[in-house]
Amino acid sequence: MKRAHLDKVFTVLIAGVLAGVALAVAALPAALVFGIGFGALATPYAELPESLRKPPTVERSSLYANDGRTLITTFYTEDRVEVPLDRIAPVMRQAIVAAEDARFYQHRGVDLRGVLRALTANQRDGAPRQGASTLTMQYVRNVLAGDPRLTEHQRQAATEISAARKIREMRYALALERELSKDEILRRYLNIAYFGAGAYGIAAASKRYFSTSPAKLTLPQAALLAGLVRSPHTDDPINGDADAALSRRAYVLDRMVDSQQVAPAEAARASNAPLALRPSETPNDCTAVPKEQNDWGFFCDWFTQWWSAQPAFGASAAERQDTLRRGGFRIVSSLDPDIQRAAVREVRAIYAVDDPLAVPTAVVQPGTGRVLAMAVNRNYSVAANPPGRKNHPNTVNQLVGGGNGIAGYQAGSTFKLFALLAALESGLPLDTSFDAPARIRTRFPVEGPTANCDGRWCPTNPTLAMDGPHTMWTAFGHSSNTYFAWLTERVGADRVVAMAERLGMVFRAEQDAELARHGAKQWGAFTLGVSSTTPLDLANAYATVAAEGTWCAPLPVMSITDNAGHEVAAGRPDCRQVIDPDVARAAADAARCPVGDQSMYAACDGGTAEELGRRLGRPVAGKTGTSERDGTTSVVAITPQLAVAQIAANPDDPQDAVGGRAQPRLVDAVGRVLDQALRDQPVRDFVPPSESVAFGGAIRDPN
Repeated sequence: MKRAHLDKVFTVLIAGVLAGVALAVAALPAALVFGIGFGALATPYAELPESLRKPPTVERSSLYANDGRTLITTFYTEDRVEVPLDRIAPVMRQAIVAAEDARFYQHRGVDLRGVLRALTANQRDGAPRQGASTLTMQYVRNVLAGDPRLTEHQRQAATEISAARKIREMRYALALERELSKDEILRRYLNIAYFGAGAYGIAAASKRYFSTSPAKLTLPQAALLAGLVRSPHTDDPINGDADAALSRRAYVLDRMVDSQQVAPAEAARASNAPLALRPSETPNDCTAVPKEQNDWGFFCDWFTQWWSAQPAFGASAAERQDTLRRGGFRIVSSLDPDIQRAAVREVRAIYAVDDPLAVPTAVVQPGTGRVLAMAVNRNYSVAANPPGRKNHPNTVNQLVGGGNGIAGYQAGSTFKLFALLAALESGLPLDTSFDAPARIRTRFPVEGPTANCDGRWCPTNPTLAMDGPHTMWTAFGHSSNTYFAWLTERVGADRVVAMAERLGMVFRAEQDAELARHGAKQWGAFTLGVSSTTPLDLANAYATVAAEGTWCAPLPVMSITDNAGHEVAAGRPDCRQVIDPDVARAAADAARCPVGDQSMYAACDGGTAEELGRRLGRPVAGKTGTSERDGTTSVVAITPQLAVAQIAANPDDPQDAVGGRAQPRLVDAVGRVLDQALRDQPVRDFVPPSESVAFGGAIRDPN
């Protein structure tokens, strides 16, 4: 009878606390000490907030090179990575329990002795000076205060100084301890506690302060870290008060002696040990890529663009970036350090880092779309440039892959590939013959200062080698402008534009996008590469031909695993057949002519970059291109295993001509990158196209 009566009294007291009645705060501990009302206080486990039953995993994500070992950088809002309890030194577990909750293994979530002790001390001093939070209650507070799924008001309520918050922590702690083991609660606590200096969780703290792992912490190190959780912002020995940190370390060691975790002599030695910090910072984001691998920053930057475009990681770009910085992903990128090193060496040999001219370069794997290298002769840095310089020597603009305000550069005759494919797909064979004149008047209208031939587009051939009778083989080899202008008229300019889009070409410049949407039928000049593009788009389009018509979305990763070790499907190649394989084989056959290789039907008679094939010594195809007045120059080359594209340009001034002499240097550079990348790979040849796509209905002369 008496017990039932006291239960009712306890319930009334609890209600009073939740209503803000201060008297109940004083009455609560006394009631608990006498063992009254635990049932009324506890919350069913099933009714706990989702974050306490299934804690939100806020962990840093790590990006590695394609070897899976070389760290490029990490991404985080909180520097945290989860570790199991058996990978945390026993001395660290003992230290945190001694410092924060000596009776952790005796109580059931709420320490009645601690509550009474705190109440007595606070009443004696006349102001709250002692708390009674157990490790379990602290864990509850940390989870609720950092749960991204809660509102800002709810997160603030988790740390407010109020009786209601204290009661809520007690209720939740009791519920957790009915369902979770003490070791599981300790593991969760050590992985979420803030240790100062930006380090959340024991793994980040071990690295931040001592450049070690939790499993290797010594007694002095463990005691220091355990002492920081009480006041991490002020006792942090790196940015705060080292003397306060040492004082707290001594306090923790004393508590460990009191609890018989360490012998007094051992504690004394640890207390007298020097601070011996070995600080190290976890890199965060692309500007934190190690200095010796600074050029990897451009690839890293493009990776973040790619991630922001993946619906699997959230409903918006902001949400996807938040997922990256909180999700604890292990990302093995497609970046190949050896190929990247070769590409950087070549572009910096062409132009220095502080040269206004740049040579953005991309290397792509046909059949997967994986990007193996992204190089440009620039420092990836937010550091200021000298007056008048926008992008040199420092920039974080995406000069290789485009986006974020970078539309790209004209790539000249490399775009003739799209007219070639459109013509082949329409049924015209490779031996389609046309006597290309030095100048041709087309039906495509031209307006403005470039208008000629009575308002019609009227391209010319810069050299005599481009004039005269040509097939697709020889016209592509010698890059005859008038042949491809004629071919575009026959096929339709809109089909050429559509072919480029099918191979992944992106119109980032507003004027180009407008013409592609509404003026493609009249955009004859598109065939000669007047639209802005990037080396990445260009390499990937040609890689589609190398892969016999299989287009793959450019991909910066080999694999992605979440913090539970499960593979994320977004990291797999996204490929589809966009061109008939025989058409793609025919285009590759014609593309052997410009780079000094020979077509399967011995139809090549010279090209614009013949030295590339001779030096490489294996089957290769590709194309060169130069924009009007030598504003840019481009080289793209493919083998069945690799595609490389370079565009030399001034990213800050499209009118600054690179000059015709730059192209041979690019040809040599592309050849050397291919040679380095393919050195240990078998020689593979292109598959020959059928005779029907090569010669149509005609009977081929065997002689």
